[in-house]
Amino acid sequence: MTDGAVTETARVLIAADKFKGSLTAVQVAERVTAGLRKAVPGLEVETLPVADGGDGTVAAAVAAGFERREVRVTGPLGEQVTAAFALRDGTAVVEMAEASGLQLLPAGVFAPLTATTYGSGELLKAALDAGARSIVFGVGGSATTDGGAGMLAALGAEFLDANGEPVGPGGGALAGLASADLSGIDPRFAEVDFVLASDVDNPLTGPKGAPAVYGPQKGATPEDVATLDAALAHFAVVLEKSIGEKAGRLAAAPGAGGAGGIGYGALLLGASFRPGIELMLEVLGFAPALERATLVITGEGSLDEQTLHGKAPAGVAAAARAAGKPVVAVCGRLLLGQEALEAAGIRKAYPLTDLEPDPAKSIPNAGPLLERVAENIAAEVL
Repeated sequence: MTDGAVTETARVLIAADKFKGSLTAVQVAERVTAGLRKAVPGLEVETLPVADGGDGTVAAAVAAGFERREVRVTGPLGEQVTAAFALRDGTAVVEMAEASGLQLLPAGVFAPLTATTYGSGELLKAALDAGARSIVFGVGGSATTDGGAGMLAALGAEFLDANGEPVGPGGGALAGLASADLSGIDPRFAEVDFVLASDVDNPLTGPKGAPAVYGPQKGATPEDVATLDAALAHFAVVLEKSIGEKAGRLAAAPGAGGAGGIGYGALLLGASFRPGIELMLEVLGFAPALERATLVITGEGSLDEQTLHGKAPAGVAAAARAAGKPVVAVCGRLLLGQEALEAAGIRKAYPLTDLEPDPAKSIPNAGPLLERVAENIAAEVL
């Protein structure tokens, strides 16, 4: 890439995440490809939709050649929902948002104290039943703040109140937890390679914990946040009595606060924690695709400060820079300066707002706008 141009034998790799609320990662790749080829007919383009472990992770795996498997599980409000996981060669990609995600709630409805991760446990069990020997558990986009208690219960754990009855669903009910027994957990977890893929490294509780940082996004009032924080701290204390000091240590571990504390439940199951995008790039086969590329196009809906902290475009750009490959980005809106972009390994970003500044118009027209943006990239770079 000299003076902004790529050689005639250009091969473009599109490795972008979704534009939340308007385009899936697969649709982003399709639109960018269409725009590039309008400008340069016959251009070699390879697409590898990416995700960082949050919602869209299963779709990215399926686009990369995994088989999509569907199963009926318990949704965050206790209703039955259809959730999917991805499977290939004994490796399952399970996304907690498929079973316990915010997108499963009716518009304007939140249940910060009662939403459950029970369905996520059922989804993990389905992956084991399908023969998975290795499970990548992507967490993010959750409707829940129950510390993974629902998930553990679905896998055989027992959480009882003072009357010996199972505690109710959700994080709020854990305030009444009297005893915990993890001995009934599905023994297959001791035999699988179980990895927690998350883009957050928060602990379970405290000022940087799951309730304080992410509770408000799930409809939690300041009072709810205080209730949930105390309930999850109590959950960890009761677990310490049951399984020893490990329970307290894991509550403070990076990633425990992921997706309303389901990260904590995963760590209790023996999961190792890895940054979501780093792990997903490995699972999706990014390295060989990168080797074939002369230019990488990444992106997501909003390129902002959060992007720099473990989101998909930052992971793609870091890997591409290490391989000496130039990177440009597409996005709905751009909130990073040129210096921050370059520090992340992105030469230039192309926001849709350059073509349509009004979000009320750009979001519903993201597809056609993205094609025009891709034409501009082709004109400038190819």
